[in-house]
Amino acid sequence: MRKALSVIAAAGVAAAAVLGAVLSEGTGFYFASAAAALMCCVPFFLSFEKRAPSAGELVLIAVMTAFSAAGRFIFAPVPFFKPVSAIVAISARHFGAQAGFMTGALSALISNIYFGQGPWTPFQMLCWGLIGASAGILGKRRLLDKPLPLCIFGIAAGIAYSFIMDVWTVLSTNGSFTGELWIAAIVSALPVTGIYCVSNVIFLLVLNKPLGNKLERLKTKYGVFMSNYDG
Repeated sequence: MRKALSVIAAAGVAAAAVLGAVLSEGTGFYFASAAAALMCCVPFFLSFEKRAPSAGELVLIAVMTAFSAAGRFIFAPVPFFKPVSAIVAISARHFGAQAGFMTGALSALISNIYFGQGPWTPFQMLCWGLIGASAGILGKRRLLDKPLPLCIFGIAAGIAYSFIMDVWTVLSTNGSFTGELWIAAIVSALPVTGIYCVSNVIFLLVLNKPLGNKLERLKTKYGVFMSNYDG
């Protein structure tokens, strides 16, 4: 089933790109690309729905999504210094990859009610969703238990977020995508990427133990996510 969903999503991505190219006659690729990014999220949402999660699991995902979005609101005055990736990653470590993706994707969607919705939202949903999924997979294998690999993950997450969002940067400013412009966008965004990475590391180190302990107690108390089923 998961393979079929992945194939459907890949076909949807390709169709969105081709349709965007045909309808826009070579311009406006960013709308098609936003649709393509959203299609990448579909397998996770459908798979999560098919598993029929318990009410307790849904509540915890909602709580962590709200916590993540609130963290973005609180640190809004500090450009690019946000706890979203860290909160999503910690949630995924304890709840699994699927829940991590849901938390990350929904954090972008919910927080953009305040920051502004637009064609960039699916890209942010995809970025934070993939950060959550990756943390869930690595967490299940206990590869993020120590501070050093956790910090390395925070740096990698910051770089990955910047790289994906720079695709949107190129499309929104140029109307089409080229590798040269993407590399130029990445280079010009290095200071911002550096802030992403530093903020991820700081928030992971500060929040990992207290928040992680709390999540483990909630898992035990309510009997949810006990198998870390989807890592």
